[in-house]
Amino acid sequence: MGQEIERKGIKMVGSSRTIATRMLRHEDMNGSDRLFGGRLMEWIDDAAGIAARRHAGTAITTVAIDTLEFRYPAFLNDIVTIEAWVTHVERTSMEVRADTYVEDTATGERRMINHAYLTEVCIDDEGHPIPVPWGLKAGTPEEHEECQHARDRAELRKLRRAQGF
Repeated sequence: MGQEIERKGIKMVGSSRTIATRMLRHEDMNGSDRLFGGRLMEWIDDAAGIAARRHAGTAITTVAIDTLEFRYPAFLNDIVTIEAWVTHVERTSMEVRADTYVEDTATGERRMINHAYLTEVCIDDEGHPIPVPWGLKAGTPEEHEECQHARDRAELRKLRRAQGF
């Protein structure tokens, strides 16, 4: 915290926003004919990685999934959208929020089916952590609130690591 990080400048939260959309197929289903959670986790990891790379402009790797809540199921032929964006920047890591929605194509309504926070780390060619080159600035009141909560989550992650979790 006391160590200053040399950064190129600041990027807005919105510059990392990533939207991925898929229509569910047979190979995405589990034995109960619902979206397989592992497949969704893969898609969330991809979207979060893209958001982090858009922000940092460097290679990144996922080091943690802090929260992953499955709220509702999705079924064959449903349209699923994942929205991901950077919510917090530390020295070498970034927190990315990823929200997943299922769309009712008849009404256009979307329902959140999953919510996740991932930690992405900037890495060099040998896979060693490097500083995140850009700071982060919220552009809307909602983004500002999310960034504020992200600082709290970062402190909780540090506490859990110190306690061996």
